[in-house]
Amino acid sequence: MRNLLDFLTKHSHWILFAVLELISVVLLFQYNSYQGSVWVTSANAMTGKIYEWDSAVESFFSLTKINESLTLRNFYLERQVSQLSRLYAEATGDTVAAKREDMETLSRYRLTPAKVIGCTLDRDDNLITIDKGRADGIATDMGVACGLGVVGVVYMTSEHYSIVLPVLNVRSRISCTIRKRGYFGYLRWSGGDPTIAYVEDIPRHAHFKLGDWVETNGYSSIFPQGVPVGKILQVYNSRDGLSYRLKIQLATDFGRLRDVYVISDRTIAERSRLMEAARDSLQGKTRK
Repeated sequence: MRNLLDFLTKHSHWILFAVLELISVVLLFQYNSYQGSVWVTSANAMTGKIYEWDSAVESFFSLTKINESLTLRNFYLERQVSQLSRLYAEATGDTVAAKREDMETLSRYRLTPAKVIGCTLDRDDNLITIDKGRADGIATDMGVACGLGVVGVVYMTSEHYSIVLPVLNVRSRISCTIRKRGYFGYLRWSGGDPTIAYVEDIPRHAHFKLGDWVETNGYSSIFPQGVPVGKILQVYNSRDGLSYRLKIQLATDFGRLRDVYVISDRTIAERSRLMEAARDSLQGKTRK
């Protein structure tokens, strides 16, 4: 304490000078409109620049992780397509047909890259906002995925933005299957943990094991076959005891979600017209 008092006494004139300078600056900017406006403008500019630098640094490190996940995902897809082509060729002896079938399947879908600009994780009705809309060809009921797996389905669009109903919404239902097993059900989130969801209605005669991957089954026009959903952690009986309920570790990390792509099926219009024609035909026959 004595050393502190000695220091204050020794430098009291400098401390008094600093205090008076501070008071002068405060009075100058508080009671002079021009100087006050200059101060506010400069402070806002500096704050904005700091936020910009912070955002740039965060985006840089986030993009590094995203690029790594996308690279791994692309590598996995390339290996999967290559393996399927090889197995098909070995089974049929027709390598040209295998390559043609792969290209036809992939050409059905158009991928539109987008960025997440708004996301919630702590509600039952979570929604995601992306920076692409009708002007970019986005429409409702299109699938949304990222480099790791399924994200959700486009729920609403404006000219330049879209709202996505993610997996982490209690209203979300996505058809999926157990990889290499063929048994399918639907994905449902029960709230709470953003890393866990459940696959309902897996038949009782299904054969699988913990650690198996669950992926989209391609039966709808929303997602192509093979988009990862997650890994099986636990197995439960359904409430009625007629099926299994699978606890899934989701593949997508929603807490770090930045870049996504919207999936549109180029053949959906043709198939919709065919389905409508079939329904009209059946209704006509029923009336007769």
